[in-house]
Amino acid sequence: MNSDDIRRKIQDAVDAGFDAQLATTADFVAIPSTRGAEGPCQDMIADLLRERGYEVDDWHINVEDLKDLRGFGPIEHDFSKARTVVGTYRPATARGRSLILQGHCDVVPAGPLDMWDTPPFTPVVKDGRMYGRGACDMKSGTIGALFALDAIKAAGLKPTGRIHFQSVIEEESTGLGALSTLQRGYRADACFIPEPTGGKMVRSQVGVIWFRLKVRGHPVHVFEAGSGSNAITAAYHLIQSLEQLEAEWNERAKGAPHFGKVSHPINFNPGIISGGDWASSVPAWCDVDCRIAILPGWSVADCQDEIRRHVAAASRNHRFLANNPAVVEWCGFLSEGYELKDSAEAEAAFAKAYDAVYGGPVRELAFTALTDTRFYGLNHNIPSLCFGASGAALHGFNEYVDLDSLRKSTKATALFIAEWCGVEES
Repeated sequence: MNSDDIRRKIQDAVDAGFDAQLATTADFVAIPSTRGAEGPCQDMIADLLRERGYEVDDWHINVEDLKDLRGFGPIEHDFSKARTVVGTYRPATARGRSLILQGHCDVVPAGPLDMWDTPPFTPVVKDGRMYGRGACDMKSGTIGALFALDAIKAAGLKPTGRIHFQSVIEEESTGLGALSTLQRGYRADACFIPEPTGGKMVRSQVGVIWFRLKVRGHPVHVFEAGSGSNAITAAYHLIQSLEQLEAEWNERAKGAPHFGKVSHPINFNPGIISGGDWASSVPAWCDVDCRIAILPGWSVADCQDEIRRHVAAASRNHRFLANNPAVVEWCGFLSEGYELKDSAEAEAAFAKAYDAVYGGPVRELAFTALTDTRFYGLNHNIPSLCFGASGAALHGFNEYVDLDSLRKSTKATALFIAEWCGVEES
């Protein structure tokens, strides 16, 4: 069978299996796998892998095993049920290159349910889209990668390289699921993560730091509010100051590779705020959980120091905080940015797959969010590609994935696997 015949047969097999792929995706999206509740999704992936004859490694993550590894972020929630699932395909005789295929099954909270047009965990297909929390980010990509492997088999072929299919958690808050696979010892010649990238290859991505501002005030009865200090309004003072830091970092980013032409790549977000105990009491406390991006090559430790110094300076300019400065705590991501480097062979293989499906050269993306690719590239120099379907409302209401783009990205994934790992007739 020549290369053109192989590509045609694989793409036809993706088409033939697409209805089953969507049904499995819907089942996956229907599981509300928010942080700490990912277990049923991991059960489903483990079952799907066993049904296909893969070797399944399903283990509980021990934070103590990870805390000294590059890219570790602190865990604050109950982690006792945290698991990683890896299914391994081993060819009888390994002649091709090995590959990691990885997706994350954790999703962000849905928010107020009355603000969704349809229930977030009751997936709905309409107008060429699948709606539901996680439909785009990134359950459709994970199932798409699994069905890409199915398509190769359905085409009468089998890969000649070892493949690790990895389902991880914590992608949305620390990345420790991906880090656990490396601690466990999984390695390959390349990694491919089918995040929703709009049909573009992620060339460079930001890193992310999560931190908490712990602001304290002086409580009094509200009738004498002027004699106290309001921790909530003091927190707003610090938020406004950190917006100035965001502006400074975006100015610095104008000379950065890949991001120099990206408008506003550094985004600061105060994402959670809580404080006070009584509407008629001046609040004595306010905690604000924040996220800010950093660029590839920027030191996490240096950026942490800069955040601390900025908060300290802003505190000195406040009547109460000057003598009672806010405390900064680290509460999740402590992640470096990542650039795709030393990946010519993997990119050349993907370029052939992309051209067969989309036609023309691969489009590239400087990504103002982060993905798990960083762990493989930065920690072990494993070329780590990120490419996937189109969609919208990631982390918002009425999240959806475009089904035509999902069909195409599944084909490109399958062809890349065949090109990278090599295939032979079953």
